[in-house]
Amino acid sequence: MTGRSIRRASGAAVAAALAIGAAACSNPQAGGTDGAGGGESAVVGIAYEPDSLSPLLGYGKDGNSKIFDGLLAFDGEMKLRPALAAELPEVSDDGLTYTYKLRQGVKFSDGEPFTADDVVFTYRTILDEKTNNASRTELDAVKDVRATGEDTVVFTLAYPYAPFAQRTVLPIAPEHVAGKQDVNTGPFTTKPIGTGPYVLTNWSKGEKISFKANPGYWGGEPKVKKFTMAIIKDDDVRATRLRAGDLDGAILPPNLAEGFGKDRGTRTHEATTYDYRTVTLPTGNKVTGDTAIRRALDTAVDRQAMVDSILNGAGKPAYGPVPTGSEWFTRGTERTHDLRAAKKILDEAGWKPGKDGVRVKDGVRAAFPLWYVSGDKLRQDHALAYASDARKAGIEIKTQAGTWEVIEPRMKHDAVLAGGGSPGDPDFDQYLLLRSDLAGDGFNNMAWYDNPAVDKALDEGRKAGDKAERKRAYDTVQRELVNNPGYTFLTHIDHVYVLADRWDGLSTQIEPHDHGLASGPWWNVEKWAPKGGAEGGSGDGSGDGSGDAKK
Repeated sequence: MTGRSIRRASGAAVAAALAIGAAACSNPQAGGTDGAGGGESAVVGIAYEPDSLSPLLGYGKDGNSKIFDGLLAFDGEMKLRPALAAELPEVSDDGLTYTYKLRQGVKFSDGEPFTADDVVFTYRTILDEKTNNASRTELDAVKDVRATGEDTVVFTLAYPYAPFAQRTVLPIAPEHVAGKQDVNTGPFTTKPIGTGPYVLTNWSKGEKISFKANPGYWGGEPKVKKFTMAIIKDDDVRATRLRAGDLDGAILPPNLAEGFGKDRGTRTHEATTYDYRTVTLPTGNKVTGDTAIRRALDTAVDRQAMVDSILNGAGKPAYGPVPTGSEWFTRGTERTHDLRAAKKILDEAGWKPGKDGVRVKDGVRAAFPLWYVSGDKLRQDHALAYASDARKAGIEIKTQAGTWEVIEPRMKHDAVLAGGGSPGDPDFDQYLLLRSDLAGDGFNNMAWYDNPAVDKALDEGRKAGDKAERKRAYDTVQRELVNNPGYTFLTHIDHVYVLADRWDGLSTQIEPHDHGLASGPWWNVEKWAPKGGAEGGSGDGSGDGSGDAKK
């Protein structure tokens, strides 16, 4: 899923995940791959699958799409660098005009030239209300975009949106292809053409996405000639296929990755992230919509125990979408685990223990279901721990597993163990997560959170040009989440990957929630080189990135 604040995993069946090892990884002739460990090809296991491969519908909006490029890109240190733009943008003194000079000689993989018209087409199409892009509000500041010649694009903003340049990592689509078909349903959504380092060769939904190196890539043809992302939803199955040698690498929960620590020929890579796990507390539910229940759960949950026991220490407690290590985190909003205080909150609000220990108020039992995605061990473990903590306070939570097809229709009234997180500016995640008018808009504001003070602060934070003023706005948001938490934030998770130790050039970035697809050590796969062969890069010439590699 793309273009959403809370993102979901693929609905692929476990049977399909099991089949992929034989069909796509072990067989050198399957899907155009050489199999794991073969020559100049690489096969990695991921847990998530996009709904579409069209950037017009949200694919690759945070960069690293492999098929496409944006005007700018993030390097290993998450600093902006030129991509399809020849240089960083020129910004007017009032912060309302961004001028981009484009790189010359770039072509789409079908041989057609890239021009300023493609940039204008991409942004105008995304902003068109007829386009089914759930992230359209991320470009709310754009008043106009126009080409001034073939190599210059000018954006005019309605207000000085401080992080606008970071938004221009968004991939550029070819007008001569995508502009001649239905933007929402046309073949471009599954058979895209871009300027990126790789060309799509096959997408078997629920099974794999296969690429080949783009020989005409402006940044140089990649040395990894064939690259396959095996879509394996189940954590245990992914670990099994990796150990069997069907995969060159995979993202794994920390406790499963730990088992590979002593294996020869593999390396474990850790990436610092903004990825969090949270429980949605729908406003429309008589139990989860009660502020006392929300505050009691926020206090009853033992976040540190989850970090220690579920994440094996690879993470930290979460008190909101902003990690505690971020400059945007509001000190003093940490919540201490205090079961006695949680019970007091419920007592004072009239939630009294029943004969079975479950609290009751006005004939309503303090009980509700909590859904998590089948096969996702981390979500399952978080859900079970959360339910256990809640039961000690007198709140009964029934955990249930299902696919997103089962869960999505229930989100308005049932709690969900969800995930989210976007590095960089606080606007990127909080606006889609909390804005009341986005409730029910796909996976935006899954909790149907409605807080006028938060809405006002989100608007102020988005439109203020002064950093100190923006910080005050987001401080307000985080303090409001203490007073009325529409979500129970549990942990921020460090992503852990295990890869075959046969490539040079591996590094990691600070990552978003959508791990595996465009992130992880393969964020810069176009810069990899076989060990002992041609020289390998460090990703982009910026060093080893923010990740930590361990033997």
